[in-house]
Amino acid sequence: MDHVNLTDHLGAALGRPLTLAVVGAGARGRAYARMAADTGAARVVAVAEPDRARREDLAHAFGISGERAFTGWAELAARPRLADAAVVATLDHDHLGAATALAGAGYDLLLEKPVATTEADCDAIGRAVERAGVTAAVCHVLRYTPYTTALRALVDSGAIGEVVSVQHLEPIGHAHFAHSYVRGNWHDERSSGFSLLTKSCHDVDWLAYLVGRPVSRVSSFGGLHHFRPEHRPAGAAQRCVHCPRHVEAACPYSAARMYRDGLREDSPHRYFTQVMAGELTSEAVEHALRHGDYGRCVYGGHNDVADHQVVNLEFDGGATASFTMTAFTPMEDRRTTVFGTRGQVTGDGRHFHHLDFLTGRTTTTDTWARAPEGLAGHGGGDAGLVAAFVAALHQGRPELIRSGLAESIATHRVVFAAERARRQDRVVVL
Repeated sequence: MDHVNLTDHLGAALGRPLTLAVVGAGARGRAYARMAADTGAARVVAVAEPDRARREDLAHAFGISGERAFTGWAELAARPRLADAAVVATLDHDHLGAATALAGAGYDLLLEKPVATTEADCDAIGRAVERAGVTAAVCHVLRYTPYTTALRALVDSGAIGEVVSVQHLEPIGHAHFAHSYVRGNWHDERSSGFSLLTKSCHDVDWLAYLVGRPVSRVSSFGGLHHFRPEHRPAGAAQRCVHCPRHVEAACPYSAARMYRDGLREDSPHRYFTQVMAGELTSEAVEHALRHGDYGRCVYGGHNDVADHQVVNLEFDGGATASFTMTAFTPMEDRRTTVFGTRGQVTGDGRHFHHLDFLTGRTTTTDTWARAPEGLAGHGGGDAGLVAAFVAALHQGRPELIRSGLAESIATHRVVFAAERARRQDRVVVL
């Protein structure tokens, strides 16, 4: 793990709360800020966000004065350092500028994934962090879930013998994909990145973490299959609210139905509706449906990222993994099967079922059993990540960080290699 910078930079535990600047006050930035404050060991003391309403909302929530509320990362980085660390939760294409400038200003970094949108930019951030001698952890939250901790402990114990192969599925969900990758911020490679990077660098990183070996070769297939103009239903309008009733009623991707439904407190679309409208009112939703990007037809040709992809990995030593990312599922947890020489383990993000070949018995483990109210935010991964980052810096305990920058960039390289393999129709050797 990449702990060298942390040990060198901190040296010893802090005798006061860790101070944080939040750069990017969107959904992720706000969530990480609240989780950090909830640890009791950190204070949010500055915010940098170009959107005035979001900036003022976060500043108000944490009692941040006006002189510590900035219009962007450049303004914050130009000032003398105001906090121990910065949470970088800007849009993906801003990570390079924000991370390099803030590292240069002396901030330790909690960097949202992906690290950056190109391999060269990832390397540039790595060099900036090394040059500044600061700490950078990446928000690979899946490494911090109770499920991952228990599953990796089982694999590492040798209970299933040597790992030979893995099957892993990321069921993005048709509603989530339509919201984020067709209508939303990650619909266009030029402004964000390809979907394997922006959505599933988590999964490739998680597979490498679970198997515990470097990837040696990769191949990949897939592309943009369904969300294309040639699949537009006859009579469909450019906006869902203008579609004839019979067309809208037959479309599973209707923005009008999805976001209006999101006004219900128990709706599975409530989070998406909050993002698209800014507030959970009928007036805000109707305005966004008629004037914003989230009201557009999914077959309008505004998007270009892959809606399905398979990635085949070969690890050092010969173990293999197959990973499927697809839009065409319900909203549900990832599913994984690990095949070993002495047993098999199958998991769903909460439970895993261990079959022992010798005894023929199957043992089921509920990894949420000790969480009386359940685990929100990627199965507890969000809170686990933030708690680990805060504790590592506050207590001087580098071993708590499981997703250091160097190892995260290494698994990003696998993602970039997989995309080259898909586009070039070849096996890429790392």
